[in-house]
Amino acid sequence: MAALMLGMGLAAIDGTIVSTAVPQIVGDLGGLAVFSWLFSGYLLAVTVTLPVYGKLSDTFGRKPVLIAGIVLFLIGSLLCAAAWNMASLIAFRVVQGLGGGALQGTVQTIAADLYPLKERPKIQARLSSVWAASSVAGPAVGGLLAGYADWRWIFLINLPIGLVALWLVTRHLVEPARPEPRTRPRIDWAGACAVFATGALLITALVQGGVAWPWLSAPSLALLGGAAACGALTVLVERRAAEPIIPGWVWRRRTIAAVNLSLGALGFLMVAPAVFLPTYAQSVLGLGPIAAGFVLSTWTVSWPVTAALSNRIYTRIGFRLTAVLGMSAALLLLLAFPFLPYPGQAWQPALLMFLLGGALGIFQLPLIVGVQATVPYEERGTTTASVLFCRQVGQSVGAALCGAVANAVLASRLGGFGDLDAVAEALKNPAEEAADQLRRAVDAAVDYVYLGAAGAAALALLALVTLAPRRFPVLKEAAGEED
Repeated sequence: MAALMLGMGLAAIDGTIVSTAVPQIVGDLGGLAVFSWLFSGYLLAVTVTLPVYGKLSDTFGRKPVLIAGIVLFLIGSLLCAAAWNMASLIAFRVVQGLGGGALQGTVQTIAADLYPLKERPKIQARLSSVWAASSVAGPAVGGLLAGYADWRWIFLINLPIGLVALWLVTRHLVEPARPEPRTRPRIDWAGACAVFATGALLITALVQGGVAWPWLSAPSLALLGGAAACGALTVLVERRAAEPIIPGWVWRRRTIAAVNLSLGALGFLMVAPAVFLPTYAQSVLGLGPIAAGFVLSTWTVSWPVTAALSNRIYTRIGFRLTAVLGMSAALLLLLAFPFLPYPGQAWQPALLMFLLGGALGIFQLPLIVGVQATVPYEERGTTTASVLFCRQVGQSVGAALCGAVANAVLASRLGGFGDLDAVAEALKNPAEEAADQLRRAVDAAVDYVYLGAAGAAALALLALVTLAPRRFPVLKEAAGEED
């Protein structure tokens, strides 16, 4: 368990620790115009490799894939610390992401392999607590290292943690016996390349559209068109492959398809608080960065707690109904955000976030545990990776659409001054009358973003009600584990 938590911690903290060190990195290496790719490149590499690592773990076992992921992540970290300009740092962040994709999917799959069904909520809650701690500690640690040491230590700190995780995995992880394959395993390299190309084009279009170039510009249309063409090619390649990277049964089975769509919607709705609430807290409520971070962090406290307790609910009423209850509560909470008073008190959004985290903990974990229990060992890696892949894509789509909505609302309220970052910067030293107008514009923009997140919650409920079976078809061995 310690090995899994350390491995997950490597991938979790690296998504947040860099954010507070950007000024120091840019001051040392330059490249202000492209620094956003420090995050986009990492996200891109993690997302597009998830399905590939899932299939590889089903084919060759979890342990070699996890070890390879840790080694690749550590190599990327060491290279990042040695970067000589922004272009090299971005390239090495992509190498880190290639390792991070193996860590995210394989750790969750191993947890399902090693622990019986009744223990998985507790184990998955511990893994969720790693993400919670990383979201709070990452920016603080990054700021301390950048301010009092050197930004390169942000990446070097991964080395001792990763080496301990590697030693624990190598020495103590013993995989359950798995069925011998009837034929020699074959790697679908053509499918892997097609999946990688499709994901790379799509994520790049979503991340950079409306930021680096307008949505209806030639680059956006070219990337989206290329993603559609590569997606069609991927379907053709995977249909003909003997052992496809993304098998057709991932979408033909109602349970897996419903969970994939629901977790994609979860990724979408998570963007509203994670990305826009800190700006709301600083610009509308007038809080400092640290206080704004605490407003957001309340959901990271309640999420693991309710996730750990969710088995007491789904063992009585089933996986689907538990998830429906959790997302229904989340929908009501998201709809409540626009009704907060202006400007309001910090405890009001903090309380909503605390309750939202609790609702999402009840929603997410039963779906992950439930869908893993419906497939045998040789399909579990692919299934888990497909769920995480859909959640990551949902986050990318959510960031793009929510950003477009926020900027459109600001443009309509401020007569063309429609960039959230520019408004937040202008609020630092404005005249009193202008300040109130800007704050009200930000308040309205974030309200509409939360309404969009509520729409994603409604789509998640629709997928569960219309696609998911009332009782998940849990395999006999999984049911036996629970007994």
